[in-house]
Amino acid sequence: MSFSQLGLSDKVQAAVAAAGYTTPTPIQQQAIPEILARRDVLGIAQTGTGKTAAFTLPMLTMLEHGRARARMPRTLILEPTRELAAQVEESFAKYGANHKLNVALLIGGVSFDDQDTKLTRGVDVLIATPGRLLDHFERGRLLLTGVELLVIDESDRMLDMGFIPDIERICKLVPFTRQTLFFSATMPPEIARLTNTFLSNPVRIEVAKPATTVASVTQTLVHADAAPEKKRDVLRRLIREADGLKNGIIFCNRKTEVAKLHRSLVKHGFSALALHGDMDQRSRMNALEAFRKNEVTLLVASDVAARGLDIPEVSHIFNFDVPHHAEDYVHRIGRTGRAGRSGAAITLVAPADKKSLAAIEKLIGQSIAWEQRSGKAKDAPKPSEPAALPRHGGHGRPPRPAQGERPAKSAKKERAAPADAANRPGETAHLPAFLLRSVPVKAS
Repeated sequence: MSFSQLGLSDKVQAAVAAAGYTTPTPIQQQAIPEILARRDVLGIAQTGTGKTAAFTLPMLTMLEHGRARARMPRTLILEPTRELAAQVEESFAKYGANHKLNVALLIGGVSFDDQDTKLTRGVDVLIATPGRLLDHFERGRLLLTGVELLVIDESDRMLDMGFIPDIERICKLVPFTRQTLFFSATMPPEIARLTNTFLSNPVRIEVAKPATTVASVTQTLVHADAAPEKKRDVLRRLIREADGLKNGIIFCNRKTEVAKLHRSLVKHGFSALALHGDMDQRSRMNALEAFRKNEVTLLVASDVAARGLDIPEVSHIFNFDVPHHAEDYVHRIGRTGRAGRSGAAITLVAPADKKSLAAIEKLIGQSIAWEQRSGKAKDAPKPSEPAALPRHGGHGRPPRPAQGERPAKSAKKERAAPADAANRPGETAHLPAFLLRSVPVKAS
């Protein structure tokens, strides 16, 4: 089947052809005709299957007739994060170049006045995060009574981030007669309840079993010590040894851990940037753009980067921490192996992670293989290996360990390592040249 058979307008078909797409994905093939028929849709598909185009393309066709009024958007798209909202805006810019539509983005970190100016002109497509949308509504600067189509994207992520009360409130503010589209990779009970409440006789489109992982992604588990400094040793070894590493995203559970790990990698000579929710919007977008352009090899991130971000050619995913929620594992490793490409997902597992790991394997319906190394398995490089030499700053000899005991490296010693530790003989001798690229620093 081709896009010409889905009922899209000539303008939209021309834009799709100009973008180089000829065959719709399964979610696009099934959802687009139903959306154009004004049906409510519940779309369930794993990440990377083309969900964004599945609703942006029919919306562009439907919006070719009519005009927006001041402060009364015609359509509303809700996204859980600023990055996803900005990405949807890019999709409208890409496919809607021949459409004279006003598109506005309401996200945090941007001036209220600039956003209010766009709302005053009239908006055909309003893309927003729930919190900022309600901020404008409560200020009396936004009316939702003209919304004809409501899209709730990544609804399971909305649940994880605590947005469900906001979503319920927004659903009650838009007209009862609007068309509603729900898109999600998983369908937990709370989301099922929400769809039963706010969707009217929806068409359920499920193109992949909920919480399945992409077959082209090789998944591996690696034993790691609970001590952060030892886990960092293991991670550096894995990055150095990774086959075909072009770039990679390293996921941590906490924002503080993202910052610590980023500093550690840079100190050891790796090309890396950080991405987490405490960064300002400009810094977050700059980090993503640098990673997309291959100006940096590694992106250390919290789960803000796990959902829906379109970075098509990520070769490796490293889970520095096992995610607390099993669904997040599916979304994290979904950042690689996109559009039929192969990928690798490597997860460091500490002794305390057994329960979380069991939940992940139960959710995805398969066991994940453990790393196989020649000789006796080990949690981190041995002291005799260059990558794990004890750091004592050159001041005297390091203490001799007891017989049979592996020397431990304290966090204090790691922090006290000289700034040029990455340049010591043996420390970066095994680093490929592309991992040593400089990180561009953009002026604020």
